[in-house]
Amino acid sequence: MLLLLNKPFQVLSQFTSDGGKDTLARYVDIPAVYPAGRLDYDSEGLLLLTDQGPLQHLIASPKFKMPKTYWVQVEGDINDDAIKALQAGVELKDGMTKPAECRKIASPNIWERVPPIRERANIPTSWIELKITEGKNRQVRRMTAHVGFPTLRLIRAAIGPYSVENLTPGQYLITEPTTELDEQVTQFEREKARKTPSPNRRSPSSRSTQSLSNGHRDSGRRDRHQPASRSRGKR
Repeated sequence: MLLLLNKPFQVLSQFTSDGGKDTLARYVDIPAVYPAGRLDYDSEGLLLLTDQGPLQHLIASPKFKMPKTYWVQVEGDINDDAIKALQAGVELKDGMTKPAECRKIASPNIWERVPPIRERANIPTSWIELKITEGKNRQVRRMTAHVGFPTLRLIRAAIGPYSVENLTPGQYLITEPTTELDEQVTQFEREKARKTPSPNRRSPSSRSTQSLSNGHRDSGRRDRHQPASRSRGKR
């Protein structure tokens, strides 16, 4: 199962509470589904959730190349030079971004944000559509700031073939993975299996079970790749 959620502004991409902030538990009442990847607290739009561990790991993996499309409202009337720079890739503190698809667009026909963005009468705003295939931390915001046009509002419109179209904030749609996505999951699992050491071979991680000074054994975290526990119903 794949669940397409239009994550509202200022909602955490998790089910467990954190400092009283709004979470997915308020909007998704289906048991045993978990976010595949994340969307920042102050960003809106499409978030994928699934009940399949391999699919969740695939979509969340930095090696996964499914393109993500964003609608970005920026401060100022963005120019061709800035668009070309975003298309070519920009140098951020953690490295060069990959070439991206970018174009200026008219204001999209979307929902009102609550609360609305702060607008200044003497400074115009404009919109771009930006498509990237990587997921550096707060990448889109840092990219637009780098070219001189800070992000005011950020909406993820699509992930691969899946779109936020026709979903109001907080609304979700249940669908099935595409055949292509199923094939990618299978390939992802095969690659992971090839990299997993044989049980008959001593792996470097096995040394973590050596006796400690207090006589106990450190078996390591067995739940490292398991989703965090979550509440089930609406709140």
